[in-house]
Amino acid sequence: MIPENAVIISRDNQRSQWIRLRTMILLRWVAILGQSAAVLVAVQFYNLRLELDLIIFAIGISVAGNLVAMFVFPKNERLSEKQNMAMILFDLLQLLLLLFFTGGLNNPFAVLVIAPVAISATSLPLRYTLSLGIIAIVAVTVLANYNYPLLTEQGFVLRVPNIFIFGNWTAIVISMLFLSFYSRKVTVEVNDMSDALFATQMALSREQKLTDLGGVVAAAAHELGTPLATIKLASSELMDELKDRKELLEDALLIRDQADRCRDILQSMGQAGKDDQHMRNAPVSEVIREAAEPHLDRGVEIIFELNLKSKEDISQPVIQRLPEIIHGLRNMIQNAIDFADSKVWIILSWSESDIKITINDDGPGFPVQMISRIGDPFVSYRKSSSVRNKQIEYEGMGLGLFIAKTLLERTNAKLNFSNGASRSVDVLDNEGQIGAVVEISWTRSDIEKKKNLSGENENLNVF
Repeated sequence: MIPENAVIISRDNQRSQWIRLRTMILLRWVAILGQSAAVLVAVQFYNLRLELDLIIFAIGISVAGNLVAMFVFPKNERLSEKQNMAMILFDLLQLLLLLFFTGGLNNPFAVLVIAPVAISATSLPLRYTLSLGIIAIVAVTVLANYNYPLLTEQGFVLRVPNIFIFGNWTAIVISMLFLSFYSRKVTVEVNDMSDALFATQMALSREQKLTDLGGVVAAAAHELGTPLATIKLASSELMDELKDRKELLEDALLIRDQADRCRDILQSMGQAGKDDQHMRNAPVSEVIREAAEPHLDRGVEIIFELNLKSKEDISQPVIQRLPEIIHGLRNMIQNAIDFADSKVWIILSWSESDIKITINDDGPGFPVQMISRIGDPFVSYRKSSSVRNKQIEYEGMGLGLFIAKTLLERTNAKLNFSNGASRSVDVLDNEGQIGAVVEISWTRSDIEKKKNLSGENENLNVF
């Protein structure tokens, strides 16, 4: 089982190094072309008298920065956290300088100040985004009062009323805060889901390897059976011929004993050959036992129960031994054991159309405020001190349940989380069953073994 904190390796510090320098250079060239085009239109079409020397100087700074980045760093360079921060800060300051030379908040392009801060919210740690936001807000406040004015061809000053300057300042600040928060919130959730799905894939891959290993062992037992039998037969014939030669007779006896030992080892590791249907299919009760097996000796009593209310004689379903089902059930059982006081009930029921597994413990149950969020990635809650002292190794509920829920839902399972004390559950008969309740149900056709055309029956044991 993968620990909840084992795969959380790609957070802000890691993702800030995913951005290529080439991408930032390309975006900066686009900004340079846009700034140059805006200045050209203002001068040629609207005959504005701009401080062209200062404006060219401001745009030239951005061009020089791009040329240095292109020739100093490799083309495939990926920016570190600090380098990425420096690039965005450079672009922000260059834009603010350009606005200072072109009317400040009287310039309609002042709204572009929002862009660098919003971009940092999606790619940089929170502390850098806050720093950029503070710098931008202070600079916009300065631009509202101090700037080079925009002049018409006749020398008139183009400026909007003070109330509109204040409105522009307010709109820019609020938009900056809102877009940065919105962008960061969405990005964090997307990244969390990406991390959680990666962890789910790792868990499924591990479970698949364990399942494949069982098949390999069974195949080895089947394939090695014939050569081991041949060795045993040959050694027995040698023993008959070497009865009068004691030293050689002992060697032949050793060969036969070692062949028997190899046979016993292989039989203990896996039986019935490489086409063993049990490697791919098994009664649902056996799959549940396999999932619960790693937790049988953890100091909590696991009670397996069968709950069949139908009077009809319906045979136990034989389901596919999917890694998703085994790992998902195992995580659900682990969670119940971690929070149980002394007992966990695993209740199996089925009908002609459905299969249902209920996992219940006698612990405190799910926090009411968390039930609606169970199964979301990286959602956890703290145990009480007494439970924490009892099971120190458990770190909370979150990624583990997300993995289990995701894997089970891939098999078309429907999951329901509740507390035994908060509602009447038809399969809970004992007063102690008042803790957390997890109900997992499938339509039989989704996970049931494909019909055997030969019509042979299997011996199905229920718990």
